[in-house]
Amino acid sequence: MQDEEYEQKMLEAFVGKEDKFLWYQNAFSKFNINGVDAIKWHWSWWGLFGGFIFLLYRKAYLASLVLFMASITIGMFFPFSLIIAVLAGGYSTYFIYKAYKSQKQTIEAVIEDKEKRVETMKEIGGYHQWVVWVYGIFTVVVMAVITTMVLQLSH
Repeated sequence: MQDEEYEQKMLEAFVGKEDKFLWYQNAFSKFNINGVDAIKWHWSWWGLFGGFIFLLYRKAYLASLVLFMASITIGMFFPFSLIIAVLAGGYSTYFIYKAYKSQKQTIEAVIEDKEKRVETMKEIGGYHQWVVWVYGIFTVVVMAVITTMVLQLSH
């Protein structure tokens, strides 16, 4: 397997969704300048509206935890919550890139065969579908509680 083909297959395996591959490939290319990682702004609507949930979905665990902590501490005040959301929209893709690089480095340190590396990336990369289900259920429960409270207060 050629190096370019290998790199593409590793990224495809990490992304886990064919329709998102080109978007992530374009974004990730901005973060690597001649082999040196550089934090850059790359807009993500999922990052803006999903925040730490989006990062958890994409298995960027540390960034998700940091954003969660920032959201519950300084994000309690409106102007700061808006700033945090915009920053998450602009920088979340970079943190997903860092998660990819970390997983790739770990895999390459342990596994020699390139095909096995790609298979392993498919297993440990990608995304958590369960996050979507938990978030959906949580949203429905919160909306039901709010609706019940509003109905009780209106009587």
